[in-house]
Amino acid sequence: MAAFTFTCEGTCPHTQARAGYFTTPHGGIPTPCFMPVGTLANVKTLTPAQLKETGAHIILSNTYHLHLQPGESIIQEAGGLHRFMGWSGPILTDSGGFQVFSLSDMRQIDDQGVTFRSPHDGRTIHFTPELSIQIQNALGADVIMAFDECPPYPASADAVEQAVSRTTQWLKRCVEAHHRPDQALFGIAQGGVYPELRRRCAEAIRQLDLPGYAIGGVSVGEPPELIQAIVRQTAPHLPADRPRYLMGVGTYEEIRSAVASGVDLFDCVIPTRYARHGTVISRGNRWNIKNAEHRRSLEPIDRECNCYTCQHFSRAYLCHLIRAQELLGYTLLSIHNVSELMNYTRKMRVAILEGQFHEHWDPWI
Repeated sequence: MAAFTFTCEGTCPHTQARAGYFTTPHGGIPTPCFMPVGTLANVKTLTPAQLKETGAHIILSNTYHLHLQPGESIIQEAGGLHRFMGWSGPILTDSGGFQVFSLSDMRQIDDQGVTFRSPHDGRTIHFTPELSIQIQNALGADVIMAFDECPPYPASADAVEQAVSRTTQWLKRCVEAHHRPDQALFGIAQGGVYPELRRRCAEAIRQLDLPGYAIGGVSVGEPPELIQAIVRQTAPHLPADRPRYLMGVGTYEEIRSAVASGVDLFDCVIPTRYARHGTVISRGNRWNIKNAEHRRSLEPIDRECNCYTCQHFSRAYLCHLIRAQELLGYTLLSIHNVSELMNYTRKMRVAILEGQFHEHWDPWI
């Protein structure tokens, strides 16, 4: 695991926030850092060159979806995920666990794994910790995630306790199945909204001395204040000398609160999904470019934003493209939205290093 190191470069005197640097075989990642989601080996509507210009350091792809289409063997024959998609920076693949539990209507869960029908061709698939690791080893991402059971919200304490037990046992099987030293396996702390189960799961998985850890099972229906409480309670139980990754969150408030709790990495589909619906995220707010007030505006989205979209195009043009359902409109809004979250976490990092970060930090005040 010599290729993977995490260094804390600065801490906040008022919160648990820290600025760090995570080294991987395909490059370093300054933290806090937002990871754009490229589910099917692409961040929707963006080329790798455009993605790089947003300031993205690492992207996420999905094991479940890539297994179903095009299949990991094709990607492996192409030289791995980096070459297949033309992205030279670090990549993280999630285990497929969340998709197995959330997207498959007909599934059977037992201690061995999960059996479900493929939504593509109806074939029966038995997804196990070993299969998840096998697929991710073939894909070749820098960071791979353990296969876990992600309980829904709300769920009873008994159901969540069973999920925690399976998650812990499945992680041990993932460790046994994983044999590539150029890939860092992260464990996932589950436990629902129950602090004691979160603590027990975190303390159990940290015993395996992995290169990184994640907080899973949040943003699955809980109110924002409950998400913040879960993260605040769980993060201290994860090793301070390893990167901490909060899975599936991407709003300003969620990221800021999690950073204040000591989390380093984040991912979410929000920036590109919003873009495809005409929604702009800017300076702590979100609004729709299709609104009538923008039809004649020759202003950019944000005069102070240095992204390609804001430097070259007006709100009127973007409004026109989105109203006309032109594909270029989705690309230009995605460029801005991804750049916005990259800049947000970058400014957060600078504030931590300069001792200016606090619980209610806001770069636009």
